[in-house]
Amino acid sequence: MLAIDSQYWPMAKNAAFRRSWLELTVRFLGLLEGTRIARASNAPHLALGIAGEEEAFFYLKRRGYEVVARRWTSHGVRGDLDLIAWKGPLLCFVEVKTRSKHDIAAAEVAVDDTKRRVMRKLARRYVRQLPRAGLPPCRFDVMSVYLTGTQPPEIFHFEGSFGWRDDEYE
Repeated sequence: MLAIDSQYWPMAKNAAFRRSWLELTVRFLGLLEGTRIARASNAPHLALGIAGEEEAFFYLKRRGYEVVARRWTSHGVRGDLDLIAWKGPLLCFVEVKTRSKHDIAAAEVAVDDTKRRVMRKLARRYVRQLPRAGLPPCRFDVMSVYLTGTQPPEIFHFEGSFGWRDDEYE
């Protein structure tokens, strides 16, 4: 068993190396895009939100999620799904809340009843477009990302924060 592990170790190391280079490249391009978005909209909170979604994206990738969509929208429904990812056979719809400092209320508290309704509606539309028959097992997650500037980002991932119905997790 040890010989097999040592045989495949260079490939695993190479995959991690490629992932870290990809992360650095995307972060650099994100910085370029972020400055363009901030200049175009004059809204620093939009740039902060995009930076938080980038951090959440890489957090999920490092934990084995396959992110298939970012900022997914559907015609006729306001809002978007920040991240859509597969964790094995489980489809995860992720809402990312980013803050530049720790306030009295945590970032995840901002996902209220209205936002949950919008996410459910968008998730139903997304699932309907999938090529397979039937509803895959789904989960709604919330991620809080704190970008405080000098420190590394703090990320909190709340798996299964709510379900298809309001009374599902009470």
